[in-house]
Order: sequence, then structure tokens, then C-alpha cells
Amino acid sequence: MKEYALIVAGGRGTRINSKLPKQFIGLNGKPILLHTVEAFFNYSDKISMVLVLPETEFGIWNSICAEFNFDKEIVLQKGGDTRFQSVKNGLDNIDGDGLVAIHDGVRPLVSADLIGASFRLAAVHGTAVASVRLKESIRETDQDTTRSVDRSRFRLIQTPQTFDLQLIKKAYQIKEDPSLTDDASVAERAGHKISLFEGSYKNIKITTPEDLTVAAALLGE
Repeated sequence: MKEYALIVAGGRGTRINSKLPKQFIGLNGKPILLHTVEAFFNYSDKISMVLVLPETEFGIWNSICAEFNFDKEIVLQKGGDTRFQSVKNGLDNIDGDGLVAIHDGVRPLVSADLIGASFRLAAVHGTAVASVRLKESIRETDQDTTRSVDRSRFRLIQTPQTFDLQLIKKAYQIKEDPSLTDDASVAERAGHKISLFEGSYKNIKITTPEDLTVAAALLGE
């Protein structure tokens, strides 16, 4: 089946204390977003990629490509005001059938093995969402009271979140809602069962200065 990657990169960098959008911050000599994009081409040279960015940042991306001699074919797509709208815009730019891996632009440490596993599972089940087990105890809060809950019943959700293309395109026809925080929640709301697979603790999302430090160390291993 034809494989697509839909990379969503619209962060502002507020929590990382940066005037530069966080996807363009340098990480071990390259912008975060370039690490992410290259990870998918390291998985397969044949993958078709749509990169969703604010239109005002197309020029920044083109400058990065020129500076780092990056010449892979990528379709740039204007994002929306929300992640939901940005993903929907990206999906609308993909025609035909196949599988699509939707991934955060600021998860630069995703491995080829993880990407490949997501496509293999989605080919069988129609959905494949990376997740990891919780390492620490958790408590549920309710105003002034808290209670311990069984952490084994919960998972931390990552990307890639990979789907049959027609399944997720139809799912994104539902009404947008703030509770739909990722693609899995959209597919679930549309009536589909979500299949989880084992992600990686290295597959971190860079949102704070501490994340940058951790990512740099992991890349340097």
C-alpha cells in the first residue's frame, strides 16, 4: 500500500521561551523539524510527504532546505487555526488510497523501526497509535480530593498515529471539538476502534527547555 507522512508543525514556542517557532530551533546542528522530516525519509525514500506549516513560515522552511542541501520532494500545505484544521488541510492534499502516518513536527527522535511498525499495524487494523506505559504513580483529582488510580490501565499517547487514508479522511469530516486532542480521538469519535502499539520513551515531544536538553543527549548517543 502507498505510504504517506503528514507532518504537522505549527507550534509557537511559548513554553520553550523562544521567539523562533519551536520546530525551527536548532538541535545538535539542525533545526528540530529537519530532524523529524529526515527520520521519515530514513525509513523510506519512497514515502510521500505533506508538511503542514503556517503559510508565513514557508520561507523559513525553504531557507532551511537551501542551507542544509535538503532536496527531497515535499508538498507544503498551509495550516489552520487549530491542529484539527491543520491535519484536515493536510489530508485534503492527499488523493487516492493508502496509509498515512500523522506525526508531530517536534518529535525528531522517531525511529525507522517505529514508523515501520505503525504502517504494518495500520495495514491490518486500519489504525495504529504509538503509546508507552506510565513509569510513575498517578492520582485523579476532583476539586479538593485526590485518589490513587491503577497506572497499568493507562497509556501515554505519542505519534506517529497511522491510519488507512480513507478512514481518517472521512473521520475528519466530523465537527471539530476541543476534546479532540489528537487523531486517535477523532477516529474514535467517528466510530473506529483504536489499535495501540509500543512506542518509545526516546520519542519525546519537544515543548520545554528541558526537552531540548534530553533530545540533544539522546541524539548524541
